[in-house]
Amino acid sequence: MRLDKYICESTTLTRSQAKKVISQGRIKSDDKIVRSSAYKTKEGEVIRYDGDIISVRGLRYIMINKPQDFICSTVDEQLPSLFNLIDAEKKEQLFIAGRLDADTTGLALITDDGQWSHKVTSPRNKCKKRYRVGLDAVITDEAIEQLKTGVQLNSEPQPCLPAEVEVISETEVVLTISEGKYHQVKRMFAAVGNLVIELHREQVGDIKLDENLDLGEWRYLTAEEVKSIG
Repeated sequence: MRLDKYICESTTLTRSQAKKVISQGRIKSDDKIVRSSAYKTKEGEVIRYDGDIISVRGLRYIMINKPQDFICSTVDEQLPSLFNLIDAEKKEQLFIAGRLDADTTGLALITDDGQWSHKVTSPRNKCKKRYRVGLDAVITDEAIEQLKTGVQLNSEPQPCLPAEVEVISETEVVLTISEGKYHQVKRMFAAVGNLVIELHREQVGDIKLDENLDLGEWRYLTAEEVKSIG
């Protein structure tokens, strides 16, 4: 990796700032000053910036317990961005793997790994998502069977894939789906004559929302959680 890129991926410096500190002689490789931005770093060598060892941060994987009235966008719009809650370097390189509506709470995944994100969101991978759903009206046996069979949504050419349904009470269910159509959960219940009034995502694949995270709190995924998306 070029030295200027290495510095950018190890610090908060931009590429132009990295080139400047290199030219100023503030970067050392194994205690020798390097003044070339094009210098190729080697595995095992120690890079220092103003005497401090720096290392490439690597890919990042984050879970956050999304509160209501935050949007899954990198910038503020009519509502604040979810990224306002994240304290991480170079947030502009991060993106959300599978968005949630502004009024939906629960597990959101944030990363800078495009391939991993694709595994979460691609319909081909059928990555399951589990939601706790609060309903306006009593859920009927007929509606449950329709959801389990695969409901037909307006403007969609094919019915949804069969869902898993666990009834918690007359107006609360846990729904597990393996697709990610636009507003899918809300549209599925509308198709069976009901209205979603609360929606909370509990799980994506084998990654469960950490029960120790309050709304708005986040943490990095463990190595096991990252590997579970495959």
